Amino acid sequence: MIAAAPVLIQLFLSAAALVGLVVLQNVLVRRDQWDPINRRFLFGIRVTMLLFAGRILASITGIEAFRVLVLLAAALIPLGVLLLTEGLLRRHAPPLIKLLVGGGAVAFGISALWYSDSIDPARLFALLGFQTMGFVLSGWMVVTRDQTQLSRSENALVVRLGLSLLLFIPLAAGDFLLLYFGLPIQFSALGVLILCWLAIGLGRTHQGHRATLTNLGVMIVAAVGVGGMVAFLGQLGWDDALLCIAAIMAVLFVVAILNDARALQHEDQSLGLLRYLATAQTDDPMVFLRDLQNHPLVEGAVVVNETSLTGLQDDVLDRIFAASPVLRRSDPPYLGPVADDHIAYLFERYAATHVILAMPRPRVLIALSMPSLGLSPAAELELQVVQRIAALLARNNEVGNG
Repeated sequence: MIAAAPVLIQLFLSAAALVGLVVLQNVLVRRDQWDPINRRFLFGIRVTMLLFAGRILASITGIEAFRVLVLLAAALIPLGVLLLTEGLLRRHAPPLIKLLVGGGAVAFGISALWYSDSIDPARLFALLGFQTMGFVLSGWMVVTRDQTQLSRSENALVVRLGLSLLLFIPLAAGDFLLLYFGLPIQFSALGVLILCWLAIGLGRTHQGHRATLTNLGVMIVAAVGVGGMVAFLGQLGWDDALLCIAAIMAVLFVVAILNDARALQHEDQSLGLLRYLATAQTDDPMVFLRDLQNHPLVEGAVVVNETSLTGLQDDVLDRIFAASPVLRRSDPPYLGPVADDHIAYLFERYAATHVILAMPRPRVLIALSMPSLGLSPAAELELQVVQRIAALLARNNEVGNG
């Protein structure tokens, strides 16, 4: 590879980590930036953003003064981890741990103003020891926590934090002991990307620990496999192979982070019928149905009143909707030839994929068309909920009028 490859890959990894942190910050701010745990998490995220921004600026400009940002952020990271750990565990750290981490953050924060390397490597060794101590102490609090005092989701978040700490310790050591370990670049950016991905994934509650760890393993193995193959085919050395693997792994995790964040945003902004049902402000079934027609999921739905059903047999319609209040063209009930003719007529007359019984007396139907490619199991469930709510409103309205 070219001589500048380590510098370029280091810059790329720092930029990738910064992208991951910005995406995670946006996710937390969108959820609730004033939540006590989110505030603590945001502090740690912004401190880490400061570190990678300092690395990028120092690399691009060559100005050593930007090392102040890197050293200051490195001094504050253990404090950020401890604050987040306290918030997640809902208990304060022992006073001795607070003194060690807080005092170390102040001492190394002041030393960051001495950005020249005249006091290094002694300062770097001391800072590495301080970071390792902070991670170990926070990890000890995670391991010794009382799991019964936390909810299942809180325990899940704590476990993922602990996993991230396990990854950070060797990666942080590699950053500080770069020359001693013979590493071509600093790899801590990969640990940050993994943390961002794990944290964003907590919002996707349908994914359990096993699936998350499996996906994590698959991405790491894929990056190592592809990078190793490129190194073998290109007859690259050990250092160049590590650079390939790091770049590929960074790309995979950035894509995964962006994909999960986008999926969360779509879920947050979902215009699902359940949101409409939760916010409906009327008890009048006809107003409910009229407003429903404007909803994006069922846009173009037709409200079919009893007059439009003239010519169809009431008793047959009763049997049809008693068997299936939500008729699906793909799965109609089999109730005999007469009922089949009635069902076929409804679907063809209104070019519908679904016909819903909204009110039994006077009979009111909703006919709508939802392409199968755009129809999910959740949408099917929402249609059933709409039918139940409309029927209950109609029944309550009938009782009130009676």
